[in-house]
Amino acid sequence: MPGGPEPFDRIDESDDADFYSSPRLVNHIEVGAIETLRVAYGELLPDSGHILDLMSAWRSHLPRAASSEAEHRFTRVTGLGMNEIELSENPQLDEWVVHDLNSNPVLPFEPAAFDAAVCTVSIQYLVHPIEVLRDLRRVLRPGGVAALAFSNRCFPTKAVSIWNAAGDAHHCELTETYLTMAGYEGVRVLRLDSPDDPVFVATGQASD
Repeated sequence: MPGGPEPFDRIDESDDADFYSSPRLVNHIEVGAIETLRVAYGELLPDSGHILDLMSAWRSHLPRAASSEAEHRFTRVTGLGMNEIELSENPQLDEWVVHDLNSNPVLPFEPAAFDAAVCTVSIQYLVHPIEVLRDLRRVLRPGGVAALAFSNRCFPTKAVSIWNAAGDAHHCELTETYLTMAGYEGVRVLRLDSPDDPVFVATGQASD
């Protein structure tokens, strides 16, 4: 008798490069949720430094600088994503690289290159989440924060089965488990006070 899907199986197992070949210049969460997340990132991330936007797209939802001339308050923001056009349209990125984490979970960066990292409404698409987060810890400086933001929206055909089968509470447990198993310290999950889409952020600090 055939069993059910494995936890990290997906409905659409075709090449991710094909799926993400067309840019999707749309908001993946509602405007109120975006602004709520921007405020939360402002509280969770350092006041300056080099930030990695993991699984980036055409918007990063990072806190803006006090000056209207700056798109963000950080020294530098590097994006890693799947679509060159989306990344090039993101005004908060200073640089970017196209890289498929499901094909290669090793990040193309030197150790201790970043002060903090965010992954916004994308953790559900990783088929090797613990491996990716473990390597993310390698490229974070000691004490650097990793922040995984998620909601109840996704492309269900590309989300892993364990995510599709779960609700908000289980998503919180999953992301907490991912970070803990990847070796982060002080792991916690926050539910943000969003006016529309529910928004959660799982955070942990890179160990020394």
